[in-house]
Amino acid sequence: SHGRRVRFPPGPLNDPDHRASRAPRDCAAAEALAAGLTSPVGKYLHPQTRTPRLPNSPAPKVCCSFDPSRSAAACRAARSLAPNAPVFSRVKLALPLSLVAATIRTPNCARIALSRMTVMSQEAARLEALSPFEQIAYAREVLKIEAEAIARIADRLNLDFCRAVELLLGCRGNVVVCGIGKAGIVGQKISATLASTGTRSIFLHPAEAVHGDLGRLHADDVMLVLSHSGETEEVVRLLPSLARLGLPIVAVTARETSTLGRAATVTIALGALKEACPLGLAPSTSTTAMLALGDALALVASRQISFGRLDFARVHPGGALGRELSRVEQQMRSLDECRVAQAERTVREVFAAVERPGRRSGAIMLVDEAGALCGLFTDSDLARLFEARRYDAFDRPICEVMTARPRTVPVGSMLSDAVAIMAERKISELPVVGPSGAPAGLLDITDLVGMIPETPR
Repeated sequence: SHGRRVRFPPGPLNDPDHRASRAPRDCAAAEALAAGLTSPVGKYLHPQTRTPRLPNSPAPKVCCSFDPSRSAAACRAARSLAPNAPVFSRVKLALPLSLVAATIRTPNCARIALSRMTVMSQEAARLEALSPFEQIAYAREVLKIEAEAIARIADRLNLDFCRAVELLLGCRGNVVVCGIGKAGIVGQKISATLASTGTRSIFLHPAEAVHGDLGRLHADDVMLVLSHSGETEEVVRLLPSLARLGLPIVAVTARETSTLGRAATVTIALGALKEACPLGLAPSTSTTAMLALGDALALVASRQISFGRLDFARVHPGGALGRELSRVEQQMRSLDECRVAQAERTVREVFAAVERPGRRSGAIMLVDEAGALCGLFTDSDLARLFEARRYDAFDRPICEVMTARPRTVPVGSMLSDAVAIMAERKISELPVVGPSGAPAGLLDITDLVGMIPETPR
């Protein structure tokens, strides 16, 4: 290369008999690989000490850049050498040193310089960092792989899914979700979704189950067991105990023929899935598929029992969702915090008499002789009197300048409906009235910040 002959340090790679034994496999791959190599091959350096090392140390590997778009052979080589890596315009590969050696001996690689490639042990081999463009491309590839997997599972759903839903709906105890590792974490989320959408559910850790937590189970329970392989040791060890208890099992696994699939009452098979991880090892596509399928089970079961907004509010009273689904009396200012006055009194008398400690509301609720709400006088109404220089109105009955018959909501209304009225009418105060029409409280915009939808610009 560059007029110099390629020489390798002493070792198996330079042994003629060793090379001959590997030639049929290595040389064929090297010919295809040579068409795609783009980065030079370099010195043999120890990953920690940066000192020279022999290539016959345990499983040495070389990191190199590879462009599969250079030829069809290069593309095939990329798929054979890194079947789990997404193929972009350029990928990073950690290749066996023997294969790189055979590649360098290939005529197509005669111009490759020996300068920048690093030999690492198998433990230190890793993919090189990606450029910002490659990061985005890889992220899109991950999302596409997982989205396509979910789409394939949706297409292959059959009556087994309906049988699984029937078991959940017929459960008189708890739906006990079980799994370990990443599948266990997904199982905890599925259990939480079931519980918040109308299906009683708990999570059971399979390792803890065989150490006493089997006592949590009841004959009326239904098991929902998650394992991609269907052969997870902790899950398989639990199956005989579940059989003795006579509990029906809904299995979510890749294959119906797995140990878990054969033991289950109903098996929802995910099918063969390609993990989005570049190594093809870290659960990614499989856990996403389990999570999506768990949501499908929970929401279909919820739909079957007509689980509505009020039901959701009952089990979810906290947080922003709980607040949105609460009733107006839970969020309104109570009557002792509001300013209420008789409509026959003058503006000056009303403001002198209705002072309240604490936060002041932006409106005064006005009532008639029977105590029913008949009007509203807001800070904006007062400001308009000053702007029009109508000072004489301050000594006139407030009913002459109030907003008569204001929009109200009855006690028991959903807060979300009241907020929608305030947003639609662009009002800052909304009175809450009881069955007789008497004011029960007041919704103030300052108490509902974050719930009013933004107006499109």
